[in-house]
Amino acid sequence: MRELHRFPGGVHPSEHKAESSSRPIHEAFIPRKLVVPVRQHIGQPAKPVVELGDRVLKGQMIAEADGYVSTAIHAPSSGIISEIGLAKVPHPSGLPDLCISIETDGKDEWIAHEGVDWRIMEAAALRGYVRDMGLAGLGGAVFPSSIKLDPAGGPAIHTLILNGGECEPWITCDDRLMQERAEEILEGARIMQHLLGAQTLLAGIEDNKQEAIAAMRTAAEKLGLDIDITSMPTLYPGGGGKQITKTLTGLDTPSGGRTTDVGVQVFNVGTAYALARAILHGEPLISRIVTVTGHVLRPQNFEVLIGTQMSELVMHAGDREAMTGIIMGGPMMGFDVPNLDAPVVKSTNCVLAKSEETFPPRPREMPCIRCTQCVSVCPAVLQPQELYWFARARNFGKAQEYHLFDCIECGCCSYVCPSHIPLVDYYRFAKSEIWAREKEKRSSDIARERHEFHLFRIEREKKEKAARLAAKAQTKKTEAPTLAPEEQDAKKKLIAEALARAQAKKASITPKNTDGLPEEKKTEIAEIEARRAKIREVAKQPVEPEKH
Repeated sequence: MRELHRFPGGVHPSEHKAESSSRPIHEAFIPRKLVVPVRQHIGQPAKPVVELGDRVLKGQMIAEADGYVSTAIHAPSSGIISEIGLAKVPHPSGLPDLCISIETDGKDEWIAHEGVDWRIMEAAALRGYVRDMGLAGLGGAVFPSSIKLDPAGGPAIHTLILNGGECEPWITCDDRLMQERAEEILEGARIMQHLLGAQTLLAGIEDNKQEAIAAMRTAAEKLGLDIDITSMPTLYPGGGGKQITKTLTGLDTPSGGRTTDVGVQVFNVGTAYALARAILHGEPLISRIVTVTGHVLRPQNFEVLIGTQMSELVMHAGDREAMTGIIMGGPMMGFDVPNLDAPVVKSTNCVLAKSEETFPPRPREMPCIRCTQCVSVCPAVLQPQELYWFARARNFGKAQEYHLFDCIECGCCSYVCPSHIPLVDYYRFAKSEIWAREKEKRSSDIARERHEFHLFRIEREKKEKAARLAAKAQTKKTEAPTLAPEEQDAKKKLIAEALARAQAKKASITPKNTDGLPEEKKTEIAEIEARRAKIREVAKQPVEPEKH
């Protein structure tokens, strides 16, 4: 029995798991139209490689990874590319983003696909394959899996943790996945362990999922996989990466750091399952398990094609009157989807239909009374009330001093606040402002560096030009031919003769247009010519040496 450790803080919100966990996973419908965003992961969005009117097959790449921190996007079903442009996406801002729309043909025709032998492939090639198959973390962060599977450039990974905590209320997609597809999850974990070189393989599952724990242990025994499947206490946010690492290993993640800083890598069980499907069967990430629950007639889990509109998914589960909106994710860390026609994306683990009864309007925000209840429940050991004051006062420097970026936005502080202050919203605002200022500062620094380099280049080119001219002059001086004395005398004689001829020619020139001039003008011209003659006579006289 593994020794468990207690992470700081945490709360026990109402679970609401039974509504959807009792039904098996159902395969969702093929919608008439799929809207697939090219930005479904952290990092650089994928770059479209299809054009309007192209017919694509299920699993075909429609957008390739653009850079290291990126991953590919694939067609969830066969059909015709009908649009490439801005469309609605699930984001709190409500702003559109670049999407590729597919008019499906109902055939659901696959590309030719088969798995690869991961045991003989080089690690770098296997990670490149994972990137091209579109894999990203399905636990919420949506970080490209190919990067998380690369141990180079950091501390050695000694422990790999499969995260089956699923601590957020209402969500049961990981629970049902572990119950029904445990073997493939563990096959994916085996491949992950191979790529990371981890000696220890752990799986943490909250103790309110006994069927999932039993299914995972049975599968591990069948596969002969050396993995410690541990039942953890049910406590939110026990499924956070840093929290599950503390619970299972006792290791504390340093402030501002990641679990990899202490030699631990954490993957969601859904990511492990998607990895197994990609490597063993050649299936890219084009669908995922989504919990559809809340104010619907048949709460359950569906295997949903990426790009399916959430409103259609709710209708498929049995929409009810008086629905007031949709939350993507759970009530603690999820967000209200501004537009119900936004598509399901790789990070969509739950579509939670709201009603006035289950999710009444938030009470009016009241002043902070400094009760410090938020401090006692914070899993990151922060001072939430101080961060609130700094964020509200726009004192972002002070907020950073109080480790604002250690906040995992779990919502525990907002959950217990008696003044109903949306604390997490203030922290998100402060983070976004800091990021915006950092981006502006980086842009300013880059512009300054470019200007300074421009001036340096101009100065350098001036010096190089001056050096070239000096070298050229020196070369001419050095290479100038030296004449013999008789040749020099002959040259001087030729020059003297040329000057004499020029002077004679000049003297023979008679001024024109002088006929009929008045006497005063003729007198003036004569005086000028007399002065010129005198100057020429003086110029011919030898210069007398100065007397000292």
